[in-house]
Amino acid sequence: MNNNFDTYPNQSTDPPYQNFDYDYNPNMNNAPNNNDTVPISGDMDYAENILELNVGKEASFYMSYSDSLEWRDRVFTGTIIGAGRDYAVVKDSENHIFLLWTVYLNYVEFREDITLR
Repeated sequence: MNNNFDTYPNQSTDPPYQNFDYDYNPNMNNAPNNNDTVPISGDMDYAENILELNVGKEASFYMSYSDSLEWRDRVFTGTIIGAGRDYAVVKDSENHIFLLWTVYLNYVEFREDITLR
């Protein structure tokens, strides 16, 4: 399959992702100290554990399906009703329930404070 994304237009109804410029610093010892950053260690560094701790909270799941023309980039917004090793279950405002495989997950945006431990 040709992975030249310029060949195929984004068929999504959601806006396409933006490319943000940032400075990559491979030496994390010199990273700035940001008081808003919560260090995560041990088992908590897995998305599955964070999602499991936040069942019942509303979130937006930003997903990419690179091999699909119709579902290139999608956002699913709803309440997390379950999470496991490689999936999240989300119920939207219209009572649709989605089983989302985390292999396609880019990031999750929460609408409220989350539980990390």
